[in-house]
Amino acid sequence: MRKRAEARQTDILGVLNGCDRPMTAYQILERLQVTEPDIAPPTVYRTLSALTDQGRAHRLESIRAFVPCRCSHAESLPVLAICDDCGSVDEHDGSALLPKLTTLTDQNAFQAKQHIVEIHGLCGSCAA
Repeated sequence: MRKRAEARQTDILGVLNGCDRPMTAYQILERLQVTEPDIAPPTVYRTLSALTDQGRAHRLESIRAFVPCRCSHAESLPVLAICDDCGSVDEHDGSALLPKLTTLTDQNAFQAKQHIVEIHGLCGSCAA
């Protein structure tokens, strides 16, 4: 029996929220296969795409992984600080940066569809 999209999204968000590190689509798939052996990669990818389109999850382009959205981004800019040592991700509201980025892109008439900033470095625990 196929699950409805909403139930599938809840399942995947549950997996993401249950992990304190970013997860690849295949890591998510492995976790789901414990209870649903027949789930296929396209199902996970479609669901992750829907979740990112809805702003309920973020795709970390630089490491090809996903994290749940932990802030409200109606008219803001998610800034994701990614620790290169332990892999933790802290999410910040970068609303103040949005006008500056828009000014930069307006110079070339570029129309952004999505704003996300990824910053790599070391978290406080790893830098100490």
